[in-house]
Amino acid sequence: MIYRKNLYTWEQGLRITIGIALVVGGLFSNLAPIPKSAIAISGCFTGITGLFGFCPACALVGKKLKDDENLKG
Repeated sequence: MIYRKNLYTWEQGLRITIGIALVVGGLFSNLAPIPKSAIAISGCFTGITGLFGFCPACALVGKKLKDDENLKG
């Protein structure tokens, strides 16, 4: 799959950090099993978007890096 990164480096690091925190918090919380799983899965998704530097939700709304706009013109 060919994709263009739409996350800045600082945003990637933030997403990875938050993703790890959500996974750990979800797995070790005192909640019922379904909310624990939902929190952990959302943390996995957040972390994976940070690792790849591409967020499908951001792409849907048309977010692009400013460097890409400078390359066109």
